Amino acid sequence: MASLRKCWLLSRPFSSASASAALHSRGGNISSLSKGISKYSTASAIEEPVSPPVQVNYTELLINGQFVKAASGKTFPTLDPRTGDVIAHVAEGDSEDVNQAVAAARKAFDEGPWPKMPAYERQRILLRFADLIEKHNDELAALETWDNGKPFEQAAKIEVPMLARLMRYYAGWADKIHGLTVPADGPYHVQTLHEPIGVVGQIIPWNFPLLMYGWKVGPALACGNTIILKTAEQTPLSALLASNLLHEAGLPPGVLNVISGFGPTAGAALSSHMDVDKLAFTGSTSTGKIVLQMAAKSNLKPVTLELGGKSPFIICEDADVDKAVELAHFALFFNQGQCCCAGSRTFVHERVYDEFVEKSKALALKRAVGDPFKVGTQQGPQIDTEQFEKILGYIRSGVEDGATLEAGGGRLGNKGYYIKPTVFSNVKDDMLIAREEIFGPVQSILKYKDLDEVIHRANSTPYGLAAGVFTQDIDTANTLTRALRAGTVWVNCFDTFDAAIPFGGYKMSGHGREKGIYGLSNYLQVKAVVTPLKNPAWL
Repeated sequence: MASLRKCWLLSRPFSSASASAALHSRGGNISSLSKGISKYSTASAIEEPVSPPVQVNYTELLINGQFVKAASGKTFPTLDPRTGDVIAHVAEGDSEDVNQAVAAARKAFDEGPWPKMPAYERQRILLRFADLIEKHNDELAALETWDNGKPFEQAAKIEVPMLARLMRYYAGWADKIHGLTVPADGPYHVQTLHEPIGVVGQIIPWNFPLLMYGWKVGPALACGNTIILKTAEQTPLSALLASNLLHEAGLPPGVLNVISGFGPTAGAALSSHMDVDKLAFTGSTSTGKIVLQMAAKSNLKPVTLELGGKSPFIICEDADVDKAVELAHFALFFNQGQCCCAGSRTFVHERVYDEFVEKSKALALKRAVGDPFKVGTQQGPQIDTEQFEKILGYIRSGVEDGATLEAGGGRLGNKGYYIKPTVFSNVKDDMLIAREEIFGPVQSILKYKDLDEVIHRANSTPYGLAAGVFTQDIDTANTLTRALRAGTVWVNCFDTFDAAIPFGGYKMSGHGREKGIYGLSNYLQVKAVVTPLKNPAWL
């Protein structure tokens, strides 16, 4: 596979040989992972799946620093998307468990040491946590792959290191959060204080469980808040291990509580809780609307939302087609296409359209699909049967609407949730596959004539999470980056993430920004303090 131009963590080629060497250097037990994957490999269906080199040790709720069973005693299965088999049974939290977690978080905030702790001490705990993440890199990555289906190489070389980087980034901010001295008209001393907002509810999705954990937990803890985190029911395992490591690093009890469970029960209880001061949600736009309504109807708690997308990736007429094809392929197919910011509408100028389509088809046919624990796998299974069937439904609609199916178009193998990398050409704006978020390995290629046309079409969507531009002309790049209504515009790159780069959407892609300095503002209150001055020497 060609080099992934994703960020400083993705700057190395993702080749089978280099990945194998890197994984062996960590001492992981991967001798059985050495077989390469051929195009559209059915190894996952006809061979025994690789035995994950990790054990599941944490399946209970984490409340007040202790792992406990759900109050109801209920559990639910978390499944291996390679086979549909049960990995483990996990405690099923509901409203009673949320109440207990909120009470623990409230006590830890109002009476406990975390917000009263010197910021430097909070920093040291987060730094120790980052060290422990690195120490347990392969264990965290293996749980992520087993529970989610993403390639182990991706989890081990990109996502877990990025989690450690995020924690170090926000650890660095912990003792640098401060207000201002403000000049006023008259004899007054005015200062602003930046205070932690309080008890924070956080709901994370299943596509990047560890990274979304970091995006939420890092800034909230750096600011001195306490947390109730609800994991996605599809992927509860890695957050429990990470949270245990955080307590091993010295986090006081009650500061971070983790509830595994379902949206209509645990998620609803957290969103509508009267003693939760702030809510952060990442997920679908439809669910985000429900979360926002619940927050408003309860105590009007502020909400940050990172929601869906239908991101345009614009290939201009001056593009190097080979490079553009490679980047557009990555922009869509990365993480099985299960990215909110995926470049899922590929707009290609008419002068290079036919060449682009043929080369995109050829690249999709070469994509290595198979067991995500095997070295060289580029694409694993989709997350579960619901998402699997949803994606196949969109593929059928593309065919029925008259788009040209160039590659893929169906299931791969007969076991697990594998889908062939799919490419459609001759896609029109009014087709379902061009309008709705598919969240799967389906590339839709659309033709355009000029910049004014493509700007209008790219912006004609209720979403505005991200966009991509591929051009060699600086004027074209400047025109597009300012015209596209999206929270992130990548120029001649895509999915370039860094702890310091803010991320969030316009329109129905959400409210607020995560990561960077902007992520801190989600978890802080600003207080103005005004004191009269008597006979001041100066104002």
